[in-house]
Amino acid sequence: MELKVTRWKRYGHDRLYANLPDGTAVGWADVRTGDITVLVAEYRDDVIAVLTDHLQNNPEPVRPQQPPRTPEAEAPPVLPPLTAVDDLSANRPGESLLDKSGPGLIKRVVLQLLRCPAEWDSWRKGLAGERRVGAELKRLERHGWRVLHSILLADKVDVDHLLIGPGGVFSINTKHHHKRSVWVGDDSVKVDHGKPAPYARKSRAEAKRVARVLERYCGFPVPVEPVLVFVGVTDLKVVATQLSVRVYREREVAALAPLSGVLTAEQIEQVYDVARHRQAWIGASVSSSR
Repeated sequence: MELKVTRWKRYGHDRLYANLPDGTAVGWADVRTGDITVLVAEYRDDVIAVLTDHLQNNPEPVRPQQPPRTPEAEAPPVLPPLTAVDDLSANRPGESLLDKSGPGLIKRVVLQLLRCPAEWDSWRKGLAGERRVGAELKRLERHGWRVLHSILLADKVDVDHLLIGPGGVFSINTKHHHKRSVWVGDDSVKVDHGKPAPYARKSRAEAKRVARVLERYCGFPVPVEPVLVFVGVTDLKVVATQLSVRVYREREVAALAPLSGVLTAEQIEQVYDVARHRQAWIGASVSSSR
């Protein structure tokens, strides 16, 4: 496959794009740093070869006759000025659960008398789990990471935690299974050998929707990785061979701290400014992400 290389300068970026004959971008290189990003895995070798050659032999590539056909070719929409009402940085871990307030006192007593405490237990464990993971994520702030909690989307669902930093963006889904054993396969999760749950598939869908929102307002590719964090489990066994979701216990999320090379300090702040704005997420449907 013969790829055409074009140069693109906008929003403070200077890049070389590798494009298919129809103009679709399949990879790009940062002219200043030499870093190469592959957008379509199928063309990985061709992208790396052609961009490496141009970086080495064409320090000043000619300007493109036509801009690459990517979302970055158009100026991103502008969010309104951030107000205290729309600033999600004030959200506490489990904020969306706190807003629901859980079952009332009288209802909890009735449920306990009827030995049907499932609703109350689910609310209480969910809140405790998000708080524990939130406390662990806060430790990453000293390593240059930004953290947001309880980002409300359409259909009354939310992103439990969003981690933004040098290693990219991570959409984190917390699952509290106190004193239970968890088995993780490529597309399903079993708790105490029970019925398979589609946690991994739903986490991937959620991450894709988060990426679309962030890229729309940032004007550059924003890689978002899905993460499943299991709280309070006695055993966590990951047997997946092609799992595209990171899986941790709550104490293991610190493994994300040293990751780097994905976002610059400037990009981190730009992504964070978009992510913390409630208006950016209005209409971001994730009806299939839970």
